[in-house]
Amino acid sequence: MTVRTGWLLPNGQTREDTRLSPLGAMAPETAMTTRDGVIAGGTALNATGAGAMQVQIAVGRAVVQGTEPQGSYPVVVTAPETLTVADGNAANARIDSVVLRVYDELYDTSGQTLARIELVQGAANASPNPPTLPPAALRLWDITVPAGVSAGTGGITWASALADRRRFTAAYGGIIPRGWGLSFNGAYPGQYRDNGSGLDRWDGTAWQTLDPVIGWTAPALAAGYTNGGNSQGTLRYRRILLGGVLHLQWRGGVSWTTNATPPASGQPLAAPLPAAARPALHTSASIAAGGVPIKVDCQTNGHLKFIGSPSLTTWAALSGLIYPLDA
Repeated sequence: MTVRTGWLLPNGQTREDTRLSPLGAMAPETAMTTRDGVIAGGTALNATGAGAMQVQIAVGRAVVQGTEPQGSYPVVVTAPETLTVADGNAANARIDSVVLRVYDELYDTSGQTLARIELVQGAANASPNPPTLPPAALRLWDITVPAGVSAGTGGITWASALADRRRFTAAYGGIIPRGWGLSFNGAYPGQYRDNGSGLDRWDGTAWQTLDPVIGWTAPALAAGYTNGGNSQGTLRYRRILLGGVLHLQWRGGVSWTTNATPPASGQPLAAPLPAAARPALHTSASIAAGGVPIKVDCQTNGHLKFIGSPSLTTWAALSGLIYPLDA
């Protein structure tokens, strides 16, 4: 068999089953259930077209959750599996789902004790939906089957027909890799997931994004300003997390040509900062400038504004400027 599972066979699993199956405490979903999903790594359970009406599922490992009394099943696919999609309905399209399914005669009426990759056929409709899955089945891929399609008509266009529905899971305490669908609740405070660009932490009620230190961004300057005032370098900013609070940090400086007269009404930025880099409250700070310290207003509309002085010369430095973004 190329689809095998641990803790299912009535006469016990083999030593090879034990070595290959993803055993151990996986990410919980409730007090008694496990988050089912694919074990990330390589191209685990990837789908590719293998013929006009055939799809091939790559090797990989997963965990399939049954009912709460059943528990979860560690499953491994040790060789690629090829499935044949039924011809399309004459009038309407349908959506079929590729699933990893566990049959356990102690909990279902199948009379079987095995795991396998199979197709669950959807209903043909003018606006088709994926089929409802049977118990102990993990959806991997959806396949849109156009009306009238068959091997004789050229078959399925796999590049557009396949929709990735793999969701991922991880060992307890591990970070859950991003997969299809981020609309799930965490199971316990302190659980982490990958959101595609960073990490989220479950606080018991909602996912809170952990903002990493990111690279510096150099904003475009308004007309009349140049970078490098007082040899401070290019004006740049970044978001950083300090004590759990997001801050905006600046470095660099700007210069202009006329003493005491910063151009553009004292606004050095050509465009407002992105919404994620704007303070929730109007914030004022003192910065070094030519001949005298001046005030800079960090505005909620995303602009900076220099509040000048008659003694001001032709530069301002923002290195060291840092302020919170929250309220």
